[in-house]
Amino acid sequence: MKKIFFLLLLVSFGSVQSQILDPVSWTTSIKKISETEYDLIAKATIEDNWHLYSQVVPEDGPLPTVFTFEENNAYKSVGEVKEEKGVTEHDPVFDMVITFFSHTATFTKRIALTGNEGTTIKGEVEFMVCDDTRCLPPNYVDLVFKIPAPAKNSETNVVPESTDNSELTDTTTENIEDTLTAQNTEVVKDSVQTTSETSKAAIKQTKKQENRGLWTIFVVAFLFGFTALLTPCVFPMIPMTVSFFTKQSKSRAAGIKNAIIYGIAIIVIYVFLGAIVTWFFGADALNALSTNVWFNFFFFLLLVIFALSFLGAFEIMLPNSWANKVDKQAGRGGMIGIFFMALALAIVSFSCTGPIIGTLLVEAASKGGIAPFVGMFGFSLALAMPFALFAAFPGWMNSLPKSGGWLNTVKVFLGFLELALAFKFLSNADLVLQLHWLEREVFLAIWIAVFGALTLYLFGKFKLPHDSPIDHLSVGRLSLGLVVAAFTIYLIPGLWGAPLKLISGFPPPMQYSESPYGVGFTKMSSGGSTSTAEFPEGAHLGPHDILAFHDYETGLAYAKKVGKPVLVDFTGHACVNCRKMEERVWSEPKILKLLNQDIVLISLYVDDKRPLPEDEVFVSEISGKKLKYIGQKWSEFQIKRYKANAQPFYVLMDHNEENLIDPVGYTPDIDEYYSWLQKGTAAFQN
Repeated sequence: MKKIFFLLLLVSFGSVQSQILDPVSWTTSIKKISETEYDLIAKATIEDNWHLYSQVVPEDGPLPTVFTFEENNAYKSVGEVKEEKGVTEHDPVFDMVITFFSHTATFTKRIALTGNEGTTIKGEVEFMVCDDTRCLPPNYVDLVFKIPAPAKNSETNVVPESTDNSELTDTTTENIEDTLTAQNTEVVKDSVQTTSETSKAAIKQTKKQENRGLWTIFVVAFLFGFTALLTPCVFPMIPMTVSFFTKQSKSRAAGIKNAIIYGIAIIVIYVFLGAIVTWFFGADALNALSTNVWFNFFFFLLLVIFALSFLGAFEIMLPNSWANKVDKQAGRGGMIGIFFMALALAIVSFSCTGPIIGTLLVEAASKGGIAPFVGMFGFSLALAMPFALFAAFPGWMNSLPKSGGWLNTVKVFLGFLELALAFKFLSNADLVLQLHWLEREVFLAIWIAVFGALTLYLFGKFKLPHDSPIDHLSVGRLSLGLVVAAFTIYLIPGLWGAPLKLISGFPPPMQYSESPYGVGFTKMSSGGSTSTAEFPEGAHLGPHDILAFHDYETGLAYAKKVGKPVLVDFTGHACVNCRKMEERVWSEPKILKLLNQDIVLISLYVDDKRPLPEDEVFVSEISGKKLKYIGQKWSEFQIKRYKANAQPFYVLMDHNEENLIDPVGYTPDIDEYYSWLQKGTAAFQN
């Protein structure tokens, strides 16, 4: 099953009444398309104020809706599962654009019968449902589709496949309804009042966030374009091209006009490239691809190839025949000739600009939408401006530095940056699969090695192919070397648990580490340290180095041993409001002191997708299904004991597993949460 990253949001402000929520019901139907083809239709009916997520969501977002179907010889698949258009907007909690469904959602899968017999197709839908205040753990519902044997010599109502998913419907004379029950538990409706999901304020905030993201892409792309100017493939072309226009034109005004047209042609060529990428893949497909494990791995390999090219291992070049044909067209004169001159520049300089453009498109792809289009505009604008400016003010060219070895130094510098960035994509794939091959320490060690090598290169300790001999270091190269050396030294403490806020978001998170509390020793919350031999068996250092257990029985046994009450924390790996509680509430000194000194913390992750040991696999008393994952075990435990299934959910209890105080959910008020902890621990002492 696909690796899950999902959000488990707040339960209430203050005390929470125990409740089991089940806001989605599923029905199945079939639609006959031809004598052998059928659409399998799964329809979700969603209670007010709740929403279901699309099959495609960004990485680190909520759980997508995932369909699986049992294979049999009676049918074959025709395409992927299609969905309605849904609502796509920026989610301020995730800080990303997400597609979801309200009230109803219809999903369609087309199949073709392979014989003259009917069949029953069984499937399963895995999904997550949220409202404005919380999200529920992953749920699994069985789907059954009964398809009759094809009728002989009968007229068939053939419904053409719609290209607009918003037009999907399950209302047809050929429909056969099979109503399914999501769970055999009693649904207790929520009484918490929520605000509208599509308020004007939310829409305004969405547009503001999207515009900010596009501006960021534009600025980064503009800097990429300026950097491309300083490569040996482009920089020497500036004086040559401007000189050509000024000398061949009858007047200075004509020379300026031709140079401006030349710059506009450069912009058109690169923007057209961005437009092709955007239109070919679709506005959101690139974003979907960029969050896929295999595409992250592909991007990693692509950037490594780009880096090796910049370092001088080989050159990425377009066929020479292309350049020759374009050169012939450039001699035609007029605007057409100028356009082909710009195209010739793009082709000839590809060995330098290609890797930069590729990196830019990869980064823009992660933003989705029209970001590749905007990125190419920013890149080409920076590339084109010097030609127009130097044509208007030819005297400026005297201030340009002469071409030389420094251009290759810029190229090599970019190669090292490409190599470092490549490992970010490999890290994304590793995080999704939870392979723990590229944990935080390994990632940082690679970056230290890359930037350390770049430092030695800038200081002239070794040379690469195409480097010119240097007798001394220039002030610019020395200054850049010192900056890179300082950055390399800054990275080193990260191996011992330093947060490294300057590169936040690039390395894996602190908890995704071989040693989350630092290499070689255990760093305790009090600021001191203890040897790993003194560390309790089965314990981990959680947020703010709070001693925590991820197994209920192990944590309870330790609490009895040390004579402290237990705080059971029902949480999730990607639970945003759980992280908010940890970062904003648990970090408060008075609360942190209680959690460190007076309480034993047991954090149970309901989205833990690690398989249960074979001897611990059991059948749910709630759904009657076999539970295979550790997270399902803790979710079942929460529902059975506390009649609640939303997170975060906090329980303070004694050694007899009796509540010391009523459980609470998301409690962002620091004083309120502190008061709750105090009352619970005081009850334990009494």
